[in-house]
Amino acid sequence: AAKCGACGPGYATPLDAMKGPREEIVYLPCIYRNTGIEKPDYLATVDVDPQSPHYCQVIHRLPMPNLNDELHHSGWNACSSCFGDATKSRNRLILPSLISSRIYVVDVGTDMRAPRIHKVVEPVELYQKGNAANPHTSHCLGSGDILISCLGDPSGNGKGSFILLDGETFEMKGNWENGEKVPPLGYDFWYQPRHNVLMSTEWGAPKALANGFNPADIEKGHYGSHINVWDWSTHAYIQAIDLGKGSIPLEVRFLHSPDAAEGFVGCALSGAVHRFYKTEKGDWAAEKVIEVPSKKVQGWLLPDMPGLITDILISLDDRFLYFSNWLHGDVRQYDISNTRKPKLVGQVFLGGSITKGGPVTVVEDKELQCQPEPFVIKGKRVRGGPQMLQLSLDGKRLYVTNSLYSGWDKQFYPDLVKEGSVMLQIDVDNGKGGLQVNKNFLVDFGKEPDGPALAHEIRYPGGDSTSDIWM
Repeated sequence: AAKCGACGPGYATPLDAMKGPREEIVYLPCIYRNTGIEKPDYLATVDVDPQSPHYCQVIHRLPMPNLNDELHHSGWNACSSCFGDATKSRNRLILPSLISSRIYVVDVGTDMRAPRIHKVVEPVELYQKGNAANPHTSHCLGSGDILISCLGDPSGNGKGSFILLDGETFEMKGNWENGEKVPPLGYDFWYQPRHNVLMSTEWGAPKALANGFNPADIEKGHYGSHINVWDWSTHAYIQAIDLGKGSIPLEVRFLHSPDAAEGFVGCALSGAVHRFYKTEKGDWAAEKVIEVPSKKVQGWLLPDMPGLITDILISLDDRFLYFSNWLHGDVRQYDISNTRKPKLVGQVFLGGSITKGGPVTVVEDKELQCQPEPFVIKGKRVRGGPQMLQLSLDGKRLYVTNSLYSGWDKQFYPDLVKEGSVMLQIDVDNGKGGLQVNKNFLVDFGKEPDGPALAHEIRYPGGDSTSDIWM
């Protein structure tokens, strides 16, 4: 893990983080729920050091003690928000389970290459102390506590609440939010203390999305359409920014500079990226700055296929924005030097639902002249579409996995569930922009000892561009 003498975890600034060491291992949750394999999900440690004899191999697997957790996104007990506190160490990975509502605290400090379970927070703790369930995103706070967003209540209804864990004991302390007002749905969040704000987003009600996607649930209001604005100091819910019915705003990212009063959110169903920003009045607003047009298709669930923007991230120097279109199958890089006018500078196709020779025929396409070729690497045809992203600290390597969530994988990409997911690496031109697949890099989770697994979010031991927040 990255160390800086006696100053505590992380880096003083995002630009300092860019000078951090090259990643040698990564952690990924691997999921067996919905695959037909009755094994627990596990945390995989993967060697990504080109000098290593185990390059592109899973070098350790930590199985969870329970079945059907649906491990999803992970966070840290301490990160750059605690920079300067020498008593803090980034030695625990917080691993919430989206479906079982368990939270695993994993010790990655004793042996970075062979993590072990440190503590399990059982669902009943969330239910009783927070009336909360389906934990999603966790971020460490400068105070030493850990803040986790939740999707619902214990009955499977949508509820955008937050829970706090003690950063030392990992005991559940209760809810973070104050007051009666809570958004109807929850998902991801990011905070920016210098502007006294926390922003959260909305996926859907857990009981609606648990086993797949039904378009009728959008009309019923079971899917989200807002960025929710919270007062950082009072923990009060103060504003909702409407991005359009059924837009489904997922990952939310402030610019990394702690002075920045703006950021971006990717909307899955509307295929739009919105820039949100602080107005002169002091409240918050949003404007659409990128739109991925839907394609008119035959042989699919609906006549219009959205790109389905699932993950977005911003480089540590706030120069480039990346996102994945899980259904169309491409990863894009935008120059955001002018945040109001992002410019497309890189694009690669890594599978998706519209490849040639498949069941889907594109009848009208505003972007492409013809359907892309299937993506093959090292002789393996990649199923599914690009999904979770992680960028190297220096901004030169973009890692990609292709599982979204087992219930949706099974519905949209049944071959992905049968054959397992992959991790790929894209070489990035971080000068003028440009993306190129590294043809020598493939981690094939179809060949796991217990059968094909679905690998999800990617974390580096020393922190990365989606876990660390600067104060």
